[in-house]
Amino acid sequence: MKQQDVFIPFCEKCALETNAIFKHLTRDEAEKINFEKDFRHYKRGDILYHEGNRISGFYCVHNGIIKVFKTGLDGKEQIIRFAKGGDIIAYRSVLSNEPACTTAKVIEDCQVCFIPTEILISFVKSNPAFALELVKLTCHELGEANSYITDIAQKTVRERLAEVLVQLVNDFGLDESKFLRISLTREELANIVGTATESVIRLLSEFKTDKLVELNGRKIKVLNIKGLEKISNVFN
Repeated sequence: MKQQDVFIPFCEKCALETNAIFKHLTRDEAEKINFEKDFRHYKRGDILYHEGNRISGFYCVHNGIIKVFKTGLDGKEQIIRFAKGGDIIAYRSVLSNEPACTTAKVIEDCQVCFIPTEILISFVKSNPAFALELVKLTCHELGEANSYITDIAQKTVRERLAEVLVQLVNDFGLDESKFLRISLTREELANIVGTATESVIRLLSEFKTDKLVELNGRKIKVLNIKGLEKISNVFN
């Protein structure tokens, strides 16, 4: 999977461009990670790692989009997050020395840096600024998980779908035609919201009737972000 004929980005440059946690590395640490990492290219549909498997390092996304999900007893996916350029994934399993608690699957061709476990552990031990930033990232993801649990318990499916659309706009933005810069299947949307695919299809049709969105296959054009925010109660 490793590509020998592509330009391998330097971590310090990439970190500054994406505001990644590696901006806290010293020059020597940046040189060490540049030397030790494995730069890889993945196609849509590829799996980086499987839930329950042991992994020997973590991943920093250079470009593309990766969905991170858990699988229920019935085989249904529950999407936890989407990782894009500058994001790191699988680091919690590395730090806790536990099997991967999620699966990572590519939904838009991507390039990633695979960084061995011992590198992350050594940086945590030797670089307080880096370690603190990693703690902040972990707390942020925990806060998002707590918010999701609250939403599942207290919000309707309509409110949750509107909130997901607002979050996708915030995370990935819109193109010049106001289409989301991430293309998801109806099933994937349902797996984020935590509902049946049929419910998402029905609600998107309602949003279209209410002139909140337009639909073009998997692509969604956002016409009224304020309307979606109002439905989602995201600021309440």
